[in-house]
Amino acid sequence: MSLTSRVPLPGARARQGLTCPYCFAVVPVHELRFRCRGGAGRRPGCAPVLDETLAAYLGSTAGASLPPVFSASGRRTRAACPDCGQETGNRVCPECHNPLPAAYCDSPGRIVALVGAKNAGKSTYIAVLLHELMNRVGTELDASLVACDDRTIDRYKRDFARPLLEERRLLPTTTSAAAGPREPLVYLLTRTRTRRGRAARLGGGRRTESLVLVLFDTAGEDLRSRHVTDLHLRYLEAADAVIFLVDPLQLPGARAAVAADPAGPDPGDDPDSEPINIIARVTEALRARHGTPPGRRLPVPVALALTKIDALRPELLRQSALRRDRSGEGALDLDDREAVDAEVRALLHRWQAGQLDLFLDQQYEDYALFGLSALGGMPEDGRVGPGGVRPYRAEDPLLWLLYRFGMLDGVRPQSSRRDSGG
Repeated sequence: MSLTSRVPLPGARARQGLTCPYCFAVVPVHELRFRCRGGAGRRPGCAPVLDETLAAYLGSTAGASLPPVFSASGRRTRAACPDCGQETGNRVCPECHNPLPAAYCDSPGRIVALVGAKNAGKSTYIAVLLHELMNRVGTELDASLVACDDRTIDRYKRDFARPLLEERRLLPTTTSAAAGPREPLVYLLTRTRTRRGRAARLGGGRRTESLVLVLFDTAGEDLRSRHVTDLHLRYLEAADAVIFLVDPLQLPGARAAVAADPAGPDPGDDPDSEPINIIARVTEALRARHGTPPGRRLPVPVALALTKIDALRPELLRQSALRRDRSGEGALDLDDREAVDAEVRALLHRWQAGQLDLFLDQQYEDYALFGLSALGGMPEDGRVGPGGVRPYRAEDPLLWLLYRFGMLDGVRPQSSRRDSGG
């Protein structure tokens, strides 16, 4: 599929039901349940009880004593508790009893899986990407990003923002899912878009669109064991899109392209952590979910991003499309997107990693290549460099996915300038 074409919002998931962003079970909307509001002050209501279903998901009884869950048609936005009679709009997943934000029930949720080998920088990337969406990139897109639940707020502050952005400490390696369930980060992304032409005359000049974004990162060792994947990483099968993060130092021929002597083990020391093997395992899980037979390409959009491009020698990037900043016009620059895609493809083949490009082309209908840096500089002694966190094009993969999902327009400013003789 061309980089400049779009994929429609799939209707299959809407017909099958809603995918819980916590346990990733697919549930018919009418089977969603409600949780009683409970009593507060003088307001009557049910007393908290131990929710054994939620406790089983959490792996602990802490935080699992809540007002009871009851059955009612999940197609309704509110229902009355059969015990106390109080109305509630708190819908929950019938499988794990986690809360389902109203925005997630009402908007097309998109589960984006972050995948990469150990030390590829997944946690750092998530921290920086969300910060950019909440600030600079959000302003550029006329978009707000709001957490959908308290656990997302707490986890982002505790595990991502405070250590990396405030204390400037490098984030630790992601722990294995075998140690217990990890919480996804669930956000509501809302954009205000200006309509043009006939659409503006018929429906007004501005409209608001919302998308629920579910981000989940994996530990590198989880992708070595199919047993662990089957038990703990069902989100891979539920993914609407995948971002593969690849450290250039994990590629056979790239170490000679870095500006300083690379630290860490040689990529040949651990074949299970090689990017091609990890991508193949994820592809296997996606094929199982979609029932896609061998020989037919998967419809899931995939972004492959080379991280830490700040470590490459300056002369390598002097005339490179990777050196240019985005236009920042609140749209996807399609000319720039194609130039970066071609540049990264050339680097992969130069670094004896062309099989990544070939494999994605064989397995996926829709994929794109990126180069980015979450930190913007080399860390020192376990801490962010003296210049602080200076991300470079970290948002590019998500902007491309938003374009694919119909949430972002595409423009060709360079082509327009050529056509006008500029």
